[in-house]
Formats: sequence, C-alpha cells, structure tokens
Amino acid sequence: MTQHDQGITLVEAVTAALREELARDQRVVVIGEDIGRKGGVFRATAGLQSEFGDLRVLDTPISEMAIAGVAIGAAMRGLRPVAEFQFADYMQVAFDQIVNQAATVRWRSVGGWGCPLVFRAPFGAGVHGGVYHSQSVEAFYCHVPGLKVVVPATPRDAKGLLKSAIRDDDPVVFFEHKQSYRRFREPAPADDELVPIGVARVDRPGRDVSVITYGIGVHHARAAADALAEEDIQLEILDLRTLAPMDREAIARTVGRTSKALIVHEANKTMGVGAEVAAFIAEELFMDL
Repeated sequence: MTQHDQGITLVEAVTAALREELARDQRVVVIGEDIGRKGGVFRATAGLQSEFGDLRVLDTPISEMAIAGVAIGAAMRGLRPVAEFQFADYMQVAFDQIVNQAATVRWRSVGGWGCPLVFRAPFGAGVHGGVYHSQSVEAFYCHVPGLKVVVPATPRDAKGLLKSAIRDDDPVVFFEHKQSYRRFREPAPADDELVPIGVARVDRPGRDVSVITYGIGVHHARAAADALAEEDIQLEILDLRTLAPMDREAIARTVGRTSKALIVHEANKTMGVGAEVAAFIAEELFMDL
C-alpha cells in the first residue's frame, strides 16, 4: 500500500489544490519566498515550478510588503494570485497592503473592481518556532471588512476550501495550522470537490455539549470526545472552517441541540475569535443555554 493509498495529509491536500487550479485556469499564479525550486518551507509547493514554469510559480525576494503588493496588482490586472507568506507572523509587515488595499478595492470602486487573490500562511504554536513563528493572528483579519478568513482542520476541507478561495472574486486569507500539516490523514477528495466558504461543519454529532472550534482545535476536541465517550458524555464538535464570514446559523443549531457550549481556540483569549463566538451566544442564544 502506498502512502497515498492511506490518504493524504493537509499539506498534500494544499499541494493538490494548487496543482489542480494551476492546471485548470491559466490566470492562477503562485508567488512567495522559496516556493519555487525549494518548494516552500513546509513543502506545500513542491514540484509546482518544474511542472508549470517559473512565470506561474514565482520566487520572490524576502519582502512581505512586496509579495502582497505584487499579488494585489496582478489580481487587479486579471490574474488570480496565490501569495504565500512563510509564516503568518510576518503578515503584519504587509498589513497596509492586505487591510488598506486588497480588502478595500471593491468598496473603493463601488463594486467596479475586484481583487481575486489568496493570502496563504502557516500559523499556530507547538512547533518550537519562537515568537516570530508561533503566533495565531487570525483575529486581526476577521476584523477587516472585505476579507474572508478560512482555517481548515482536515485535508478534505483544506483542498476544497483552497480551491473555492482561488475561485472567489474577493481576497481570502487562508491559514493552515503547522501542527496539522502532517499529523492526520484522510481519503483524498475528488479532483474538483469544492467546499463552500462561510459554511461550518458538524465534525462529530453529540447530545451533551457543543464544542465550537476550528483548525487544530478540532483535533483536540476529537481526542477529548473520545475520552469522554467512555463516561457516556457525548460532545458535538462544530468546525467553523470559515471565521469570516462566520456561520452563526450553524452555531445556533448546535447550541439549540445541546444547550451547552464550550469554545476552543489556541489564539489570544482577549478579543479573539472565541470572544466573538461567546458574544454571539450571549446576545442571541442566551435562552437556549
């Protein structure tokens, strides 16, 4: 049995999505530091430059501001760029380009222009990366009108959501937790299977407590659910998948079923994604608790 027969990892799913979209649409280009000949820090773009050429899989200088700016310009000229930042921590260097430029194109042009691009970045702790390689920065971008923010937990969702992000007509920030890259496998999805942006998924049904989470939190919740099942406590795990726009209807459905909610995320507690979920539950679902 080959490794692929055993299923694919999340990083392999990302590579597959990029390969399929590069082959499907000549407008798709991939840019970033060391993504070409070296295949990226986490090997997510391995083999793509040799397959599609260095005009479509392009190495850039070490300048996050330039990576974002080039991607925005290319998107506004008709291409569909996928810009990789080596680590999400360094996206702050390009904050002006992402927040003040890419996110506002449609609003500034009264709908006359779009900015169809994807900013990809590995994020999260647990890999001994230190201060500049371990942060969870997703909440920054959820605050910005005009940006969609996606965090897949599984290989199937990573592939389907990335393909949907590339086909979206507005900018998408696509975060991939480093711990999830190679720890989990699942059967490979069909070549053109898309996962819609903005739709959460019940990862595991249960009757007792709703665990609302995303990214690596889904896998922590699965482990907790397995342990609690031995005590006849059933957790329902809701994988948000998309943080902006957030699927509030899915949150309402799961809280309505169990009347209990536990919010799990790795990022800063203060004003994080979990705080937004908690505020929604308190404001709109209090009588369901």
